[in-house]
Amino acid sequence: TRDYFIYILANKTHYVLYTGVTNNIYQRIAQHKAQEKKSFTQRYKVTKLVYYEHTNDVGAAITREKQIKAGSRQKKIDLIKSLNPEWKDLASDFYDP
Repeated sequence: TRDYFIYILANKTHYVLYTGVTNNIYQRIAQHKAQEKKSFTQRYKVTKLVYYEHTNDVGAAITREKQIKAGSRQKKIDLIKSLNPEWKDLASDFYDP
């Protein structure tokens, strides 16, 4: 089985939120943190992993990503606070540049 992750990144002030989906969260977070590509996450310095979910079903992952993206900012904040009330960078458990 493959692993799929739906994740939310925030900038330092938590003003900008970015939702994405990947099958390799370690590599994807490293790409976001390196800010190599001209992208939304580079422009808004969105590098802090504040929320993620895991599934083995790619269809479910894509559906969930769309569901989160379609939700209000407050729904995203509530989701983050349910897992990570301090808004810690969850990638610090595995990301060491």
